[in-house]
Amino acid sequence: MYIPKHFGEQRPEVLRALMAEFPLAALVTAGPDGIVEANHIPLLWEPDPAPMGTLRGHMARGNGHWKGWGPEGVPALAIFQGPQAYVSPNWYPTKHEHGRAVPTWNYAVVHAHGVVRVDEDPVRLRAFLDRLTAAHEAGEPVQWKPSDAPTDYIGGLVRAIVGIELRITKLGGKWKVSQNQPEVNRVGAAEALEAAGSGAMADLIRRT
Repeated sequence: MYIPKHFGEQRPEVLRALMAEFPLAALVTAGPDGIVEANHIPLLWEPDPAPMGTLRGHMARGNGHWKGWGPEGVPALAIFQGPQAYVSPNWYPTKHEHGRAVPTWNYAVVHAHGVVRVDEDPVRLRAFLDRLTAAHEAGEPVQWKPSDAPTDYIGGLVRAIVGIELRITKLGGKWKVSQNQPEVNRVGAAEALEAAGSGAMADLIRRT
């Protein structure tokens, strides 16, 4: 990923926060035949092993993506897309002074590189599903748990999936949120985005 210095984000806590808020990642690998495949999978970051941790998820057993990975796994990239929005030059006060402005697109993304492997152990997979569900049900007033469903029903679903784990070897982010603009343009873009309903991007512009 091309990252100009002023757009780079390397703070682990900031990167992990985006992955937690936007967990649906594009998991990308290349097979032995050179064909690149991607699937969109909710991934949960867990701290072991240090220092980078592991991304865990699951996919359908019928999904052919995982079947060529082998016991040692394959290199993989997980891409997490955070807030994103079009930015009009009309929102920049300086554009009205001299006209030197063009449209752009603001976004925040995290790229997690590593080796992805399959985990077919049903005990570990069920334990992971409990952790995954708890993470996403945390904001619910009444939190659903897999044990709320019939045991044979959950057992059948577990047999129909495989666990995946990506041990992270490199983690980086790109926060393209108008850092290259003067303060007056940053304020103008944030106000326009908030008025248009893109409050998340407006907040990123103000905070970054």
